[in-house]
Amino acid sequence: MQQRPVLEFPVVAAGAIARKRFVTYQRAQAQDGQRALGVSDYEAAQGKLCNLVVLGTTVVEAGGAVGVGDEVQSDAQGRAILRAAGVSNGRAVQAASAAGQMIEILLIKN
Repeated sequence: MQQRPVLEFPVVAAGAIARKRFVTYQRAQAQDGQRALGVSDYEAAQGKLCNLVVLGTTVVEAGGAVGVGDEVQSDAQGRAILRAAGVSNGRAVQAASAAGQMIEILLIKN
């Protein structure tokens, strides 16, 4: 699995951030349906630096089944799930058949 970042952006974490999760503009791990600034490269404790991929493709943890080309949003743990009523944060480049799998997505700026 690979990612093709065009732009990365370091932030100081506003709270604990898990690896490969959506992160908000407020520098916190995204909640259900929230708009994301990017995806964390690694985990970070509150007050620590965390690198985000904000443009290009990146790897994110899936929160459920997702098909190639599906729009994805954040679930309550910042994982990628099939877009329902939330903000679209990307499109799946790879499919996931279950939660916990890592997939590549094309980030959508919003």
